[in-house]
Amino acid sequence: MPLRGRSEMVQHQGWIRRVGVHRGGAVHRRRPTATVGTRQAHLRGMYHRVDPSSGLLALAELQEGVVSLEQAHGHGLGRNSIARLVREGRWSTVGRGIYHTAPGRPGWRGLAWAGVLVGGDDSRVGGSAAAHLHGLTDHPPAVVDIWVPRKLRDGDPWRFRRETSDVHSPRSVGGPPCLTVEDTVLDLAAELDEGPLVALLLTTVQTRRSTATRLREAAAGRRLLARRRLVADVLAEAEEGVESPLERAYLHLVERAHGLPRGRRNRPQPGLRRDVDYERYGLLVELDGRSHEGAGRHRDMRRDNRAAQSRRPTLRFGWLDVHGDPCLAAAQVAELLVAGGWPGLPTPCPRCRLLPDLAHLAA
Repeated sequence: MPLRGRSEMVQHQGWIRRVGVHRGGAVHRRRPTATVGTRQAHLRGMYHRVDPSSGLLALAELQEGVVSLEQAHGHGLGRNSIARLVREGRWSTVGRGIYHTAPGRPGWRGLAWAGVLVGGDDSRVGGSAAAHLHGLTDHPPAVVDIWVPRKLRDGDPWRFRRETSDVHSPRSVGGPPCLTVEDTVLDLAAELDEGPLVALLLTTVQTRRSTATRLREAAAGRRLLARRRLVADVLAEAEEGVESPLERAYLHLVERAHGLPRGRRNRPQPGLRRDVDYERYGLLVELDGRSHEGAGRHRDMRRDNRAAQSRRPTLRFGWLDVHGDPCLAAAQVAELLVAGGWPGLPTPCPRCRLLPDLAHLAA
């Protein structure tokens, strides 16, 4: 037992304990045996640094740089390591539990992937976003529709839509997972105006993303379908060779509205295609959209030169001709058809002013 007034040094579990005996009893003081730097080095050894594995980075590359917390955990990356990566600016947070494996916000496709990861299992992209991913539209939409099996709150840029089992095909396609082309197009029948919907249907068939038959079968399987009659009519016209909204407008506003004979649509010939060929009467009609530039102009030139060489008269109409004055276009077509041997006469549409002036054709 130590004497009064003296103290002794006792080492106990890594600490030096100064024991002093005073009148009131023993007084204990402690100080660390190691320096602060040595202790911090010891702690760093306990929590070693973990970086993303090659497997996780490969998965992120497949998903446009986006991963979920669950996926990161599956590849051995814990919450503390993820927090460090975000803190260091190497990763960024996209949504709750979703991370971009690079600084800043991911690109549009990365956001589409992130929406699917937020939605969880069986989630998939739909609407205009799916149409863009299928290559049916040129520009990505600002809002990304995600079909999910449960109710979720929307978050920029995602609109989460509750999936119902009896509407869509259970099959998902692409990466990120999307509704099928057929379900995507038919869903948009309820959202698009008539003109854009017609263009989408024709583009889908013309680019061979789907066929009129598959779209028709998918439509028949739906109890409810917006603009069902329009969809059916456009698909039937697509099977007849109509490939663009301008060609459809010519069919309805010029040819059918004025009782003209039916021309053959988009008849393939070596090196070119004819928009409307009245072969029996020696007349060609070419329809030029508003965006014919570059290679399209060269195709038009080659087509017109071929027609000139064959000495077949060719009429060309643009968007404004067909939509702005279809009666004048019909009169011009009718005159050349009659000259080519057509035995009929055009019939006036309700707004016609020019066709009565063509009475001389009956002489």
